[in-house]
Amino acid sequence: MPITVHLDDVLARRRMSLTDLSQAVDITLANLSILKTGKAKAIRFSTLEAICAVLDCQPGDLLSFQPDEPPGR
Repeated sequence: MPITVHLDDVLARRRMSLTDLSQAVDITLANLSILKTGKAKAIRFSTLEAICAVLDCQPGDLLSFQPDEPPGR
């Protein structure tokens, strides 16, 4: 998937656990774990906003886009 989630890196810089973030944003640990491991297919803006508010970061700190190489290259 060309979207990469960097939640682990941001949590490590903030010295915060996924459990602490889960409690702070009122999102289940299971759903945050899906996001952290890159298995999420979508994220609501409200969820992204809540995570960014707690972690004091920008959406670009959590997500990056790396396009797949076009076929034939």
